[in-house]
Amino acid sequence: MKSTPALVSLWIATAAVLGIPCSHAQAAHAPVLINGVAPVTLTRTHTPGATKPEFTGITLLPGRGMEVQQITAWFPGKGEMNVLASPSMAQTAAMLNTHDTANGDLGYRLGAAFLFPYPNRIRGKLSPDGKTLTAVWRGRSIVLPANNVGSRPGAERHAMHGLILKGNVTDIHVNRTATGGTITGILHCGDFGGHWFSSSDLFYTITLTAQSVEVSITAKNVGSASEPVALGWHPYLALPSKDRKQVRLHIPGSALATVDNYDNVFPTGKLVPVAGTAYDFQAPNGKALGGQFLDDNFSSLERTHGEVIVKVLDPAAHYGIEIDGLSPEIRTVQVYAPPTQSFVAVEDQYNFGDPFGKEWGTMNTGMVTLAPGKSTKWQVRLRLLQP
Repeated sequence: MKSTPALVSLWIATAAVLGIPCSHAQAAHAPVLINGVAPVTLTRTHTPGATKPEFTGITLLPGRGMEVQQITAWFPGKGEMNVLASPSMAQTAAMLNTHDTANGDLGYRLGAAFLFPYPNRIRGKLSPDGKTLTAVWRGRSIVLPANNVGSRPGAERHAMHGLILKGNVTDIHVNRTATGGTITGILHCGDFGGHWFSSSDLFYTITLTAQSVEVSITAKNVGSASEPVALGWHPYLALPSKDRKQVRLHIPGSALATVDNYDNVFPTGKLVPVAGTAYDFQAPNGKALGGQFLDDNFSSLERTHGEVIVKVLDPAAHYGIEIDGLSPEIRTVQVYAPPTQSFVAVEDQYNFGDPFGKEWGTMNTGMVTLAPGKSTKWQVRLRLLQP
């Protein structure tokens, strides 16, 4: 998804506001609290003599919907590397505690934010003050924050990326082992102050091992009415070589949702085949990004042993990462890759953009309807590659 201002510019600007180097800020403000809650980490030491890359750590922000602030990995001959394009913890704290919006929108401009009850965009009737919009689901209206807008004249304000960006995850349990560990927690969402159709609880499980980082979120309707929900995330996957043109992307999606433009990025309701186009990334070894801009939603996903496997390969750095969508409800993958940045965001999500929009007609747009007491589980796994 679009990030404006650009990530790097925003991080630099934040550091300038602070007026101190990141390392000094961290030393002077220990422990760091984000939204009043300390980060939670899992770490492990890479296996002595290992010949394959291994994950070594993960840092989570329970005060911001359990957002992943950073993941680290060890690569033979290279040492430890950052998996996510994310600023230092000091800069993260400054951005999220001091410079953020009321909705928490800077959260999806670093690391890997989790998105609920809707990833992507929702359009609706804008309020006179431009701060909220009204969307309709099955004849029921809901008022959402109109927290995003394009940069062109006449761009339409819309809701984007859900309502948990400032959510406070509680009941946190950390089980650390020599091989990694697991972190669990619960986010009691309620009905977001009347901004959703029912009340929900989210149950998080994040596991770190040498071979993988696995994340699952179970959403349960704890209210008295049915509700549409979708889950996703927004991971900025770093490109260590910073040579973006030679980076290769594999997406097992044979259809693309067309959009009005790359400013609004509103779906037209039309799905087109990618075969033979610039958006065909289906080859096993992917296709080089070159100078191509992406902010696109891929669907008709091919599964391998039930998994949607996306690969980001950085041959110049002998580095790669695999993103495995494990949940059958994952219907689309949104990919955001601006040519001027050294990251690719690969967003496994349930839904198409603007899932309540009339442009889709009667098509299933991926929102899962939960009756009271029912649940749905979103699950994704990361693996390391060495091309």
